[in-house]
Amino acid sequence: MYEKKLKIHNKSSKPTNVVAYEHGMIQECLEIEKLLPDYFYDFFLYLKGSVAVSTRLAYLNDIRFFLNYMINESNLSDASSIGEIPMEHIIRITAKDVNRYLGGYCSRYLLEKGNQPIVMENNNRSLSRKKSSLSVLFKFLYREEIMPGNITDAFNPIKLPKPQPDAIKRLDIDEARIMFDCVASGKGLSDKERLYWEKTKYRDMLILILFTTYGLRLRELQQLNVSSFNISRGEFLVYRKRGKESAMPLNKSVERALKNYIEIERDGYSPKGEDALLLSMQKKRLTQRAIRDIVKKYTAIALGTTKENGYSPHKLRATAATSLIEMGASIYEVKNLLDHDNVTTTQLYSAHKKDQKREIIKKFEWLEDD
Repeated sequence: MYEKKLKIHNKSSKPTNVVAYEHGMIQECLEIEKLLPDYFYDFFLYLKGSVAVSTRLAYLNDIRFFLNYMINESNLSDASSIGEIPMEHIIRITAKDVNRYLGGYCSRYLLEKGNQPIVMENNNRSLSRKKSSLSVLFKFLYREEIMPGNITDAFNPIKLPKPQPDAIKRLDIDEARIMFDCVASGKGLSDKERLYWEKTKYRDMLILILFTTYGLRLRELQQLNVSSFNISRGEFLVYRKRGKESAMPLNKSVERALKNYIEIERDGYSPKGEDALLLSMQKKRLTQRAIRDIVKKYTAIALGTTKENGYSPHKLRATAATSLIEMGASIYEVKNLLDHDNVTTTQLYSAHKKDQKREIIKKFEWLEDD
């Protein structure tokens, strides 16, 4: 049997590739729901109408993982599959059971992948997300009068380390300049890398300048299309979390990088009519993994380290935030630009001013010069 090609009849304002991406996640959700007990149906409807599709998928994956734990790693259920777990086994779960699952199992467990056992170790942030997924489920079951009580009140707290501004990894302005010089000149690249660089330098420059100017998320940048940009208006559209559409203004640097890539490297509009902005050597939309590798390659040179220790796209998001604030932008302006949910997140970048600290200390001398 051949696989039918998906046809999308799109009458929304979203680009078709964004609709296709979201459809893929929705299909994943539906496949997981088929594996879970039928009496969770109302919970599935609740998730569908209450959270973003990416959050819905994360919750369902976490719940599937917990139900597998009930069968395979505990005595909470003797069902033969997670879909056959009777409601009675869910009802008798206590907060102690969940706490043992999170603290005793999820913190470190073995995963069999082929013939290779893998040790999976979760940090507190990962455990907190798994706890959140179960909290949403059991609160819903309590509200629906399926659970006799709200067991989530007795879930053990998971303490997350408070983010420290000095621990934020980002490129300093001088390091960012080295990175841009590298992509412009090929300096620091190996002979093999230079062969690819000759064909992709304008694309790579556009990737790096979009990340460091707007602090885009990886998925937001990867989903950009040629049609997302309106040069005459001096803006482009980006689709953010929870389906939000945001118009971003173009500056001269970004506009020049865009024109160089489209007119020189792509030789105008793609002959195949491909609307994707960032194309691979095979003229297909660049994957998130490929973009991540490109960023790590150039940031590693800027940092003077190995490619494995180069920075991720998220570190360039931090670079954009701190650089904008250092250049005088307010935290509220940066919050809106980066689409932060809470201004306290942006304040972390505002506090990350090493040069300002140095200036303060230089002026605060206890001893006179000799």
